[in-house]
Amino acid sequence: MTREDLIQKIKLLAPQALSSVKKAEETAIEYDELTKFPELKAVIVDLLTADYGKFIDSIDWVAPKPTTFRVNLLNGQSFYLIWNKRSWIAEVEGKKYYLLNLPVEEMATKAIARILRYGAKIEKEEGDSEAGGVDTTGAEEIETETEEIPAEA
Repeated sequence: MTREDLIQKIKLLAPQALSSVKKAEETAIEYDELTKFPELKAVIVDLLTADYGKFIDSIDWVAPKPTTFRVNLLNGQSFYLIWNKRSWIAEVEGKKYYLLNLPVEEMATKAIARILRYGAKIEKEEGDSEAGGVDTTGAEEIETETEEIPAEA
């Protein structure tokens, strides 16, 4: 590969790399916590890529010390991100992943992908009752004909 070929490849790849950074910046405006805590945004981008807006419903600031955030996903699941003195801790389904090194970060990413696979959030319809999920409000009344039995003498 010559120097000119390398320069051409960089010119082609640079706009693609910059577009993903711009997506992350545009999505961060939606979540107030990401504008207040830029370090949180970097961790979420590491765990979910720059397209994290397609998967996150909201981000809640849960506790001030240790600084803890609950990341609510669109499918109703959530995970926690906790700031430690040395790095971030991702708590997914009760298991803690210390995001100090790449292998542990990859395990956390796989755990988040697993809870994303759980599927869409099931929303109750207006007519569903809590007991069995059967709507009885519009049920038709069944008319029963009573047959009179003659009395025998």
